[in-house]
This record gives sequence, structure tokens and C-alpha cells, in this order.
Amino acid sequence: MSRGEWGVILLSLLAALWLTVLPLPVWARWARPEWVALVVLYWVVMAPDKFGIGAAWLVGLLLDVLEGSPLGGNAFALAVVAYIALILYQRLRMYGALQQIALVFVLIGVNQLIGHWVQTLTARVVPTLLFLLPALVSALLWPTLLWLLGHYRDSSPVA
Repeated sequence: MSRGEWGVILLSLLAALWLTVLPLPVWARWARPEWVALVVLYWVVMAPDKFGIGAAWLVGLLLDVLEGSPLGGNAFALAVVAYIALILYQRLRMYGALQQIALVFVLIGVNQLIGHWVQTLTARVVPTLLFLLPALVSALLWPTLLWLLGHYRDSSPVA
């Protein structure tokens, strides 16, 4: 893997981490997309030989530290999503846009459910189904993310 490809991966992950902690108005916080999970899902699906479960787990640990959440919660959730995505990545690539959006909704929903479960264990949760709203917003952003990261991945310079 060339230096340019790693640069695109690292830059996209840094951008996702930044977008995750970017302050939002109170009314928009429930609908914040799961940027890190989306980018991890993208790289697992599009470059499974370069970005896998271990990388997703490390990114999740970094997200735990960045958010101040219980250590290992996001890491576990992203590792589970990466594992499922590795099983399904060939199918996901063949699906049409609506099928991809539906599957991304399910995968990000799994991420949200695991996160909600961890928050329940630490008693930091509000009992509502609004925690799945970011999964819907993330799934609707999937086609744009595919185009954007695909464009930068294809135009990265070979070192």
C-alpha cells in the first residue's frame, strides 16, 4: 500500500473524528451522523485487505479517549461492525443504492445498539429510541461518502 493511500485513510479518519466532536446546536445533537463508524465501514468494505477488525478496534479506542466514554465501548462496537462488514463486503459492493443504504442503516444501528448497551451499563442513558436516529442520518449520507472518499482514494498519488 502506497503512502498516498495511507494518507487518504488517515486523513478521512481524522476528519471523521473531528466531525464527531464538532459542537452542534442542541436541536441537532440527536441526529449527528456516526462519522467514525461510516468511515470505518467504508474502508472495511472498499479495502478489506488493508483495513480490518484490528484497525477498527484501534480507531474505536481513540474515539473512546476523544469522547471520554467508557474505554473499549466504541472499540468493541466498531470491531463488531467491521467483522459483520468483512463478512458482507462483497454483497454490499454489488447492491444498488437503496440496498446499500438499508444495510448501512442496519450496520450503524448495530453500532448504536452496542453503544447504547454500554451506556446502559454505566447508567448514562435516556430511555428512548432516538439513539437510532444517527443510524438513519448516516445511512442517508452513505452515497455521498462513497462518492467523496472514492474520488480521493482514486486520485491519491502513488509514492
